[in-house]
Amino acid sequence: MFDVLSEKLGSVLQSLRGRGRITEDNVREAMREIRTALLEADVQVDVARQFCDACAEKALGQKVIETLRPEQVMVKVVYDELVALMGPIESRIPFVSQPPTIILMAGLQGSGKTTTCAKLARYVMQRGKKPLLVAADLKRPAAIDQLEVLGKQLDIPVFVERGHQNPVKVCRNAVRDSRKLDRDVVILDTAGRLAIDEDMMTEVSQIATATSPHQIYLVIDAMTGQDAVNTAKAFDERLELDGAILTKFDSDTRGGAALSVKSVTGKPIKFIGVGEKLDALEEFHPERIASRILGMGDVVSLVEKAQESFDAEQVAKTQAKMAKGAMGLDDFLGQLESMRKMGSMKSILKMIPGIGGMVNDVDMSDEDLNQVRGMIHAMTPRERADPEIIEASRRRRIARGAGVEPQDVSGLVKQFVQMRGAMKVMAGQGIGGRLRMMQQLTQMGAMEGRMPKLGKGTTRYNPQRDDKKKKRRRR
Repeated sequence: MFDVLSEKLGSVLQSLRGRGRITEDNVREAMREIRTALLEADVQVDVARQFCDACAEKALGQKVIETLRPEQVMVKVVYDELVALMGPIESRIPFVSQPPTIILMAGLQGSGKTTTCAKLARYVMQRGKKPLLVAADLKRPAAIDQLEVLGKQLDIPVFVERGHQNPVKVCRNAVRDSRKLDRDVVILDTAGRLAIDEDMMTEVSQIATATSPHQIYLVIDAMTGQDAVNTAKAFDERLELDGAILTKFDSDTRGGAALSVKSVTGKPIKFIGVGEKLDALEEFHPERIASRILGMGDVVSLVEKAQESFDAEQVAKTQAKMAKGAMGLDDFLGQLESMRKMGSMKSILKMIPGIGGMVNDVDMSDEDLNQVRGMIHAMTPRERADPEIIEASRRRRIARGAGVEPQDVSGLVKQFVQMRGAMKVMAGQGIGGRLRMMQQLTQMGAMEGRMPKLGKGTTRYNPQRDDKKKKRRRR
């Protein structure tokens, strides 16, 4: 979401490199550039101005500490203000001591509200709760069917009364029956419209009055930009929102809504939707988002994703093999599949400090990873365990089986053998080593030439060219 904003902020802050002192002139110049970057990111005008004024006030006159450079001082100032702009936030849901906890979900049609209800149900279920989904969107014909399908996928019951045309009664009956069903969290999926109108507001207000929800969340589409902020203001005037859930956070939207909602409405973003799958819902942490915007990575979120995706016992076995330099392609494929559960390779690398800004120019596709899997599956168990035995005839056989060229197989084997030695060293270096190891695994997860290495000056392996170079060296 914040790729363009991150790039522009990085450029502005880097322009301060080499200055011995932060002066009023260079601060004002930097703030003008930052304000322009925020406005281009669709941040609300008053929010952008107040943000830059606060940054300038903190930065003016600050001397550069001996161990820091001017741009580092400004990064700290901008980081602190970004966190203050989006927070503070208590992202967790406050469950009541006398269940059920009632959560009312509101929003416009097309914002992803029904899917977000299911994602939130999965979230609370992972925290030991027993949710009940309530199909109270009686306006959209497929809403009930969609919620039932999602509930079946998660093995979560869905309360449905198809004979009713009154959503207020459906919600009231659902809350009543939740105690009989031994459900301690009730999530109400209410109806939306293409735009805000009085009928929708009246209906959702009546549901809130009838059920007395403990939390009211507004689901807003990040791609609507400043309209998302205006929608939040309108709903809050009628419902007294407890927070917002921003969907499509993984899209190409400019990110202005995420930076403006809290400041304009006073209501925090509680969760963000980062994909279409039902596990793609994350708690919103301002300090982590600020780190991502400034290209500083997000190690905490990366570790949390890894803990959810990796099997601890299998990781321990693989690390033991790495330490001995005995890791095979089967082990690598298992780690690669676990990493894919964490999201796209690009999104993973962006969370690693120092790498995020280098990823934008790298083309990483799942098709490349599928071809790597195909090559590994085309090998015999012995070849996967010891890829160094793969010579010309084996390469041709594997290439035919995987539908690739022999040089692709050669490139995969060559990279793996080289990186296996590096992984042996990294395996014993704690979290820093594991992060570097994840980078190595990610780079291994695509064929040479189809996914460029991180860094500049990398070229595809060319046997004829390299042979000519060797001959010239011999002369």
